[in-house]
Amino acid sequence: MKWWGNAWFGLCLATLLASPSAAQFQTSGGFEQDSSLPVEIASDSLKVDQEAGKAVFSGNVTVAQGALRMAAEAVEVTYSDADAGRGIERIEASGGVTLTNGTEAAEGQTAFYSVSDSKIDMSGNVLLTQGPNAVAGDKLAIDLETGVANMEGRVRTVILPEATE
Repeated sequence: MKWWGNAWFGLCLATLLASPSAAQFQTSGGFEQDSSLPVEIASDSLKVDQEAGKAVFSGNVTVAQGALRMAAEAVEVTYSDADAGRGIERIEASGGVTLTNGTEAAEGQTAFYSVSDSKIDMSGNVLLTQGPNAVAGDKLAIDLETGVANMEGRVRTVILPEATE
């Protein structure tokens, strides 16, 4: 068995050597994202507060931006220019949030997507899967420009050895 050839070896080693409360790793490219792409949102209902520059989507909400997908029970969108109703500043999702992009997926109770900073923070029993591998913790921070992720709070991982040849 060639355990040193496993692409996850570095991640797993970093997870095991890190403090029991944090692990930083490079995603396999699936969570890199161009946050200048248009955002499409679908839901069962919508409430708009023009004065506050916010829109609240609820019921089977799906958010799409390029290949990045988010699903949740509720999503609040805050616009950067409240007067014109243009430009999304941030997206806050709650209620069983699922985030996918390619072969990578993350699940948690809440997610905060700062569109202008290209960063996503998830919390509440977060599980990140990359193919057959998984990392779990209390909080996950993803930088969509670099693909670097940081998991915090009793980080746990599953390491699958490569099959023997």
